[in-house]
Amino acid sequence: MLLDYQPPMTPYLDILYQDDDIVVLNKPSGLLSVPGKAPEHFDSVQYRVQRVWPTASVVHRLDMATSGVMVMALNKEAQRNLNRQFQLRQTAKVYHARVSGQVLTDSGSIEVPLICDWPNRPKQKVCYQYGKPSLTNFKVLSRTATESRLQLEPVTGRSHQLRVHLQFIGHPILGDKFYADKATKTVNRLQLHAVSLRLHHPGTGICQIFSAFCPF
Repeated sequence: MLLDYQPPMTPYLDILYQDDDIVVLNKPSGLLSVPGKAPEHFDSVQYRVQRVWPTASVVHRLDMATSGVMVMALNKEAQRNLNRQFQLRQTAKVYHARVSGQVLTDSGSIEVPLICDWPNRPKQKVCYQYGKPSLTNFKVLSRTATESRLQLEPVTGRSHQLRVHLQFIGHPILGDKFYADKATKTVNRLQLHAVSLRLHHPGTGICQIFSAFCPF
């Protein structure tokens, strides 16, 4: 539930790329990808983009607190093409995150099944009996005495996957209001950013990589 939704207004739209088929944006932390159910939660990436391109449609989402690269289709054929790429895992997403504590292994994978924590939704949880498979590959970029900076590559796309996976290994993402302890929540925003997205352009078929500088 969004008790105090105050989406950032500047920049209103941060457009990384646009043509007749797609628009690629750098979504700010604090803005919903799609409208919420309540009228006060209507402002979103989808709403803002459709004010400029009424035919635009969402093909994937980022959590409200996550920032970074997000693509939208501008016509039905592009939507079908991109939906297929995401469903078949033909796209590749890379995230950067600041997490609590020193991650000692330089690289690795986190593979645990996830399911909605229904009494506490929208939170997710690990569930070996009913959860859906999920896999994240990670690499340590740097360490300090109290935190680590990671590169994350999700293979699957479960809701809150990166956030739950990092909590599961004992290194919650800094600023995570759902999965971090009180000390780790004190950062001003979730320290998770989608730095790049690789896909095949739905019109040309050419492989393209779109990137957005990490703000933290």
